[in-house]
Amino acid sequence: VHFVESGGGLVKPGGSLRLSCAASGFAFSRYDMRWHRQAPGKGREMVATITSAGGDTWYVDSVKGRFTISTDNAKNTVYLQMNNLKPEDTAVYYCSAAGIIYWGQGTQVTVSS
Repeated sequence: VHFVESGGGLVKPGGSLRLSCAASGFAFSRYDMRWHRQAPGKGREMVATITSAGGDTWYVDSVKGRFTISTDNAKNTVYLQMNNLKPEDTAVYYCSAAGIIYWGQGTQVTVSS
């Protein structure tokens, strides 16, 4: 199993970023996928999920209406579109597959003026 997250960076409040996570080593299209984040000094938090079957999504309250999770099964990739970013979104972002205990290196998102 391998996850490679990318797309992070430094952005001003109100800005946008699109994170990507390329997955390999398992049947991507059969798994619910998730995005998590870990802010400095805090535990890892799940922020968005998407089901494999129907594409149903879930978001933590703090990102509802701003973040959108999606997948491209042809590319074995899960995305996180993040709009109207806030300083409290600053964290390392990770993807995962439900039931698979493995973490990639993550991608750093910093929201600061």
